[in-house]
Amino acid sequence: MKRALLAAWLALATLTADAAERMLVTVRHDLKAARPAETITVPWSEVARRLPGALMHQLAVRDAQGNVLPYQVTNVAPQARDPKGEGIAYGELIFQHDFAADEQSARFTVEKTTGVAPPFPVKAFARYVPERLDDFAWENDRIGHRTYGPALAEPAPPGSDKEVLVTSGLDIWFKRPSYLVIDRWYNKGHDHYHKDEGEGLDMYAVGRTRGAGGTGIWNGKRLFTSRNYSAWRIVTNGPVRTVFELTYEAWDADGVPVSEVKRFTVDAGHLFDTVESIFNTPSPQTLPVALGLNKKPAYAEQTPIVATYRAPDTLMQWVRQRSAGDFGTAIVIPGAEGYAADPDNELILVKARSGQPLRYHLGAAVSWSGEFPDAQAWLAYVEAYRKRIAAPVRVDVGME
Repeated sequence: MKRALLAAWLALATLTADAAERMLVTVRHDLKAARPAETITVPWSEVARRLPGALMHQLAVRDAQGNVLPYQVTNVAPQARDPKGEGIAYGELIFQHDFAADEQSARFTVEKTTGVAPPFPVKAFARYVPERLDDFAWENDRIGHRTYGPALAEPAPPGSDKEVLVTSGLDIWFKRPSYLVIDRWYNKGHDHYHKDEGEGLDMYAVGRTRGAGGTGIWNGKRLFTSRNYSAWRIVTNGPVRTVFELTYEAWDADGVPVSEVKRFTVDAGHLFDTVESIFNTPSPQTLPVALGLNKKPAYAEQTPIVATYRAPDTLMQWVRQRSAGDFGTAIVIPGAEGYAADPDNELILVKARSGQPLRYHLGAAVSWSGEFPDAQAWLAYVEAYRKRIAAPVRVDVGME
């Protein structure tokens, strides 16, 4: 049925739009390298100004060859633009393009149509998981993650075998298929998704560590960390981009109460998520923030060998295992100021001003994807991604 709807839409979208109802989007960048799954965002205010009366469900986005592209319209505009609370304050138009290594500009058109666009295949997704002790999980078509909520941190009742874990570390789910697996894996249960039954597995160890990119406050000798997240909010949820926030209640960071809100941006086709953390304190100050990678990120029965690598603004690991597949993790923080370690974590350090967002990038990959046969392949990929971050695309909007 979904394919039939999409085919009908593609047929409708082949109708030629009037020039007055066609907007031109030109995207440029300065990096002489491929940029697969580059996410392009256009403020809806620009769409509305050039295509009066445009509706999110009656659009076609085309590349230069006339191919219709999947798109997403977010609903994240400020409340002031939606004073009646009707939920129609569009935020951004989002679509993607694979830039070839020698392609530093690309042109797209956005057209009003009379046909209704069906839902596009969802490639980025997040949800609260109350059935598994308040987990919060997210994924795209390449990799999955989760972290832990308040129910997991509650003491077990007398005589209960309930799991108890206090941590704000981040987990990784290494998946094989491009389709979404979160619901499937939670349905089949803990004992199954820790084994590879054809779709990949959760083989990353978090425990009370930072896992794959959790944060803390570092006083030069000790890391002070929050408990499990206390609240969640989904801002937009696919098909191209998912954005959500996790709130962490204030904890004692060497005498200073610090709370944190993390905003994750998860794009289809990417192995890295972009995260913005805002740390709040009673009075404005500069905080010594550390992000960590677990020193023992694999289970002992796999006899793992963990190698840690440091590069400008980057902390990376490559983990060799006996049989489950090797994997890499990475943190990229523009402006990082050094490295440290505690008994559980390798750390990368950065200064953050309270009340202001600190942006960083968290990534992971597995050897059986075929793209990363060894540590050198992973290190090269992370370095290329770091350069991509430093050279963002520029988007210009006009009329044909």
